[in-house]
Amino acid sequence: MEVVFSKHFKKQFVKLTPKAQKQFDIRFELWLIDPADPILRVHKLKGKFNRYYSFNINADLRAIYEVVDGYIYIYQMIGTHSQLYG
Repeated sequence: MEVVFSKHFKKQFVKLTPKAQKQFDIRFELWLIDPADPILRVHKLKGKFNRYYSFNINADLRAIYEVVDGYIYIYQMIGTHSQLYG
């Protein structure tokens, strides 16, 4: 599958601290190898976001993505659960 990063994601990524960028890189590589790894806590979102999934980057940061026709679209990063649903 091919991975596509949205413009919004790219803008968010460059605003992250170098530590958070490194954490993303590590988790993203793990996710590419084994998306079922429990450390990632991959799960389908609910409500108005029910077509998306997320995986954990660190304790406060998640990446939101969708799989469509052989492409993985990574749209954005969000913080806490309340920032997504609140």
